[in-house]
Amino acid sequence: MFEIFSYSFMLRALIVGILVSLCAALIGISLVLRKHSMLGDGLSHTAFSAFAIATVFGWTPLWFALPITILISFFILRLGRNRKINGDAAIALLSASALAIGTFAISISKGVNIDLNSYLFGSIMSTSWGDVVGASVLTGIVILLYLFAFHRIFAITFDENFAKSIGIKTGIYDIIFAVICSAVVVLGMRLLGSLLISSLIIFPTLSAMSLAKTFKGATILSVIISVLAFIIGLIISFFIATPTGATVVLVNLAIFLITKLSFFREVW
Repeated sequence: MFEIFSYSFMLRALIVGILVSLCAALIGISLVLRKHSMLGDGLSHTAFSAFAIATVFGWTPLWFALPITILISFFILRLGRNRKINGDAAIALLSASALAIGTFAISISKGVNIDLNSYLFGSIMSTSWGDVVGASVLTGIVILLYLFAFHRIFAITFDENFAKSIGIKTGIYDIIFAVICSAVVVLGMRLLGSLLISSLIIFPTLSAMSLAKTFKGATILSVIISVLAFIIGLIISFFIATPTGATVVLVNLAIFLITKLSFFREVW
């Protein structure tokens, strides 16, 4: 079985997938508990549009999509504070618009061969060593953030007003999480696609929350579940020739359903 990682593209996919899964699980706990879990879904559609436009014009997709997605994440946060447009509505508005722009750009392009499925559902062949470097840097930043600001993240997650009252600058942490979420989406989209990447943020967190009784326990368990689900999904997709993104999501779904079984929860 380990021979499959002798292929360069599989090794790159494994490294990027593990690192992105780890980052997604760490930020997923806070986003889900704060009811911001759909942020990843909105940013994935934005990244799809940015990737499509960059491909049409011959630009480097990754370095064009990343700043655009970060800017849109700030815009979503700003709209979310608008009393006339709540957070969910803002995400839905931008998601639909971005997906339409990306599809429109691809449809009117001439002389450009674009595989739409690779953007929507991912392709392990598309990962590069540049993605490995980017994912490594991102993982280092996220781990340092949690090591040095875990208690602040805990306070912000469960009681933002209390966090503000003790001097924690919650706005800065909102920006940090938006940037990290944008990077996770852009890097992970190559593997899982724009339609499935948000599952890395949501599924492991929900599974971990079904088992763990503390925030720290849920965070650690979420990382373990996320990484294992990706590795299992990647291996299965290779042997039975199925899309990597869909397979990883189905493995996450299976784990989530198992954690919901009453007898399993009692044993745990």
